[in-house]
Parts: sequence; C-alpha cells; structure tokens
Amino acid sequence: MKNIIIASTSTIHGGSYLEYILDELKILFKNVDDILFIPFARPGGISHDAYTQKASEAFSKIDKTLKGIHEFDNPIEAIKNAQGIFTGGGNTFVLVNQLYKNDLIKSIKNAVENGTPYLGTSAGSNICGLTMNTTNDMPIVYPPSFKTLGLVPFNINPHYLDPDPTSKHMGETRETRIKEFHKFNSQPVIGLREGSWIKVTGNDLILEGTLDARIFEYNKSPYEIKTGTKLNDLK
Repeated sequence: MKNIIIASTSTIHGGSYLEYILDELKILFKNVDDILFIPFARPGGISHDAYTQKASEAFSKIDKTLKGIHEFDNPIEAIKNAQGIFTGGGNTFVLVNQLYKNDLIKSIKNAVENGTPYLGTSAGSNICGLTMNTTNDMPIVYPPSFKTLGLVPFNINPHYLDPDPTSKHMGETRETRIKEFHKFNSQPVIGLREGSWIKVTGNDLILEGTLDARIFEYNKSPYEIKTGTKLNDLK
C-alpha cells in the first residue's frame, strides 16, 4: 500500500526546515527508524553531504536518522533496503538526471508502490507525477527523459503562485505556463501552494495543509479545490 506525502515545499515563510510538517512525518514514518535521503537536487548547488546534514537535523527532532544515498556503494540496493525514503527539493532537472544516471527510477517506483513510505518536497514532489514538465526550474542539465515516477496520475506544480495584481512584472504567470503545457499535453496539473501537500494512502489521494489548490485540466477552465478534498477521480 502506498504511503506518500507530496509537499509543495520544505520550508514555509518564517519557519525552519520541515518544521511545518513534522507532525505529519511522525505518522508517515511511524514504523521507521532510518530514512534514506536522496539529495541529488542540490538547491543552490549545495553538496550532497551538506544537504544530508541539513535534512538530518530536521529529522532528529522526531527521533529519526538519515543517510544519504550517495554514501552507498550500490544505490539500487539502498533503495530496495530502505525503511523510508525522502527526496529533497532543488533543481528537478539535476535530480531527474541523477536518478536516470544511477538507474533509480524503476527502483524507487517499485519500492514506494510496495509500501515504503516516501516524502517528497518541491523537486522531490515533482517526480511523483507523470512527468517533470511542469517544474519551475531552469534546465541546467539535460536528463535522458522527462518521464518520472508516475506515483499519481497527474503532474504537479509545486510552489504555485497566484497572479499579483499589484506587480509590475510583465512575464508569464504560473497559470499561463500551465496553459501552455496543455497545448501539447493532456494530463491534469495540480498547482500546490506553499504549506500544502497531497497525502497518498493506498488508492486515496487527499489535499491537506493550510491552503486550497488550483486544478488545471485539459480543455477546461482552472478551478479551486479546498483542503481535505479527495483527488481520486483526477486523471
């Protein structure tokens, strides 16, 4: 049975790393002592060791230990043996490129579908969707494929931002970008605002957190859903 938290972000304004979601993580990883961390997205170019240390400090607050996948000689075996998995945020292109380079896409998908609890934040949430094509990140590397884990039957846009009517910025809004995506692709997209997440338990998908989400479906007008809404029929 799948047990997943797909979070828009690791840190909300004014809070520390993962602070806002630690109570949920106690539940997600309740039967887990050690968590395998995938630091490949490297926000700001941070080293794998430094990123793992940062995540470890957060998980120590709920008495969990963390070890980075880069510390293992055989990353595929590390995935197979993991009690729980956390993929952090950063650049989705870098993350996906490294997952393909280490032949980990299938291993992670199999592990999570067989019940290994999984947390994704930002880029780590992007990869839970069908493709990474709705990321906000710059394409600083070129992965072999944009296909990702497909743990949910739609795409995700973490850090979703609403248009600011007072802004003088003349560039495209997130809504415009997603509408552009739907000129060439048909799967739904969920705009996840900061502080919200999708909780997957078995076949049930529920929006949780403090804010509503914005749903984009092919050839339909975007619409809002409230926190607590089931997403089972979105495909």
